[in-house]
Amino acid sequence: MGFPVIKAVSYSLVHTPDLVRYGSKPERELRKDPKLNEEIVSHLRTFDDACAYPPNQVFVGGMPPESLWDMAKPWWKSKDNGAPRFGPFGEVMPEAEFYGLLRFADEFDLILLEEAFHEQVRDELRAHPLFLEPDLERLGEGRPVETIEAKIANEAALPFYLGERLVGCICSGHEEDPFLTPNILLENLACKATGILAMRWLLAQSRSEGITALSIDYVINCGEEAVGDRYQRGAGNLAKAMAELCGCGNSTGADLKAFCCGPIHSIIVAAGLVQSGIFENVVVVGGGALAKLGMKFRGHLAGGMPILEDVLASFAILIGRHDGKNPVIRLDAIGKHDIHYGGSAQGIAQALIATPLEKLGRRIPDINKYAVELHNPEVTEPSGSGNIPQFTYRTIASLGVLRGDWSRALVNDFEKTHGLPGFSPTQGHVPSAVPYLGHARASMLRNELKSAMFIGKGSLFLGKMTHLSDGMSFILEAPENQ
Repeated sequence: MGFPVIKAVSYSLVHTPDLVRYGSKPERELRKDPKLNEEIVSHLRTFDDACAYPPNQVFVGGMPPESLWDMAKPWWKSKDNGAPRFGPFGEVMPEAEFYGLLRFADEFDLILLEEAFHEQVRDELRAHPLFLEPDLERLGEGRPVETIEAKIANEAALPFYLGERLVGCICSGHEEDPFLTPNILLENLACKATGILAMRWLLAQSRSEGITALSIDYVINCGEEAVGDRYQRGAGNLAKAMAELCGCGNSTGADLKAFCCGPIHSIIVAAGLVQSGIFENVVVVGGGALAKLGMKFRGHLAGGMPILEDVLASFAILIGRHDGKNPVIRLDAIGKHDIHYGGSAQGIAQALIATPLEKLGRRIPDINKYAVELHNPEVTEPSGSGNIPQFTYRTIASLGVLRGDWSRALVNDFEKTHGLPGFSPTQGHVPSAVPYLGHARASMLRNELKSAMFIGKGSLFLGKMTHLSDGMSFILEAPENQ
């Protein structure tokens, strides 16, 4: 029996400029200085600009990542208003439709939409290729704007805007539970809704593999939300909640948490479940992180540029049994950051890169592409965080020099010969190597790529329980390489 394969990969972006104010950083800053809202609003992008933004087009498969190398910067000045909303891997969804998607994902009447807007959204979702009439029936009825205003004024509901127009709100789940506040419920519902969107695109792609929603056995959610109540904070289970609204009636699932390293952990666990024969088809899904919206907005305002952290990103991956045609996950060469390695950059690189390569008797240049934390540098550099992928590629190249695999004179070349430009939204777990998985699979199916290593790292110390870092890696190969 061969190793498990990647059968399909999907990605979605939701443009949510009017939810930027509810990101963790903007929300805290606005609490201290409400007048800041005017400046934030003046730096928000239109949907056309967000859709045309080259890194966003790369994310949904409309452009290859390598095309960014030669594209003039700043990328945000690109004004290709003909850029398609739908790409090979998914879509960029407008905000109005997303409010409808939130209502669709809501099981407890937490989301209220104003009557006229509700009907507008229903019509827009009716035209969407992934939503059918039974889905639209879940939207229920709209509410008078007076009802929404009263909920906001008297019950601390969180308002939804479309520009300056009040179009809805999200209500509290319990008046005495601090973990069911509108803010936290919006964070969780946003993750659920975007995860559903990615899963539905995944299932649409999987039809060519003979896979239907009822073929899915297990779902692993690796998002960063914390679903629960005051007695069991972060208990989950969004995986099963997402699967329910994707028609996966024969599946169950669970949430797997590992900070930014969650996706790589989840893919490896999913592959193990398939390899063992426990399950045949496993989906790994990661919904968007509302808390990350506008996280670095101060740097963008100071640079006179639009706020680029205005999208919720999500992905879904289908892992199945070896079939001889799809790229394989080499379970005999998994990299893991063991506790004894500590937190040094050299130790992490040894654990995640050198050790798995040694298992296969390979050198660093033998892997065609390395996918690392693919944060978009145009988002991170204005705030002083630097070009994260570039730094990581130099670390890998330096490891190659120490091992005699790479020339010291070519350290700066490694990024373009074996790496990728950063193009992912800074959505926590989302940039963790997996944004390249769809492109890698497509390139392997076209016989343009033989191998790629996916490397994820996590900052466990953020939770104040340990000083440790974390990391996992796996190698993906074209089937004939196995």
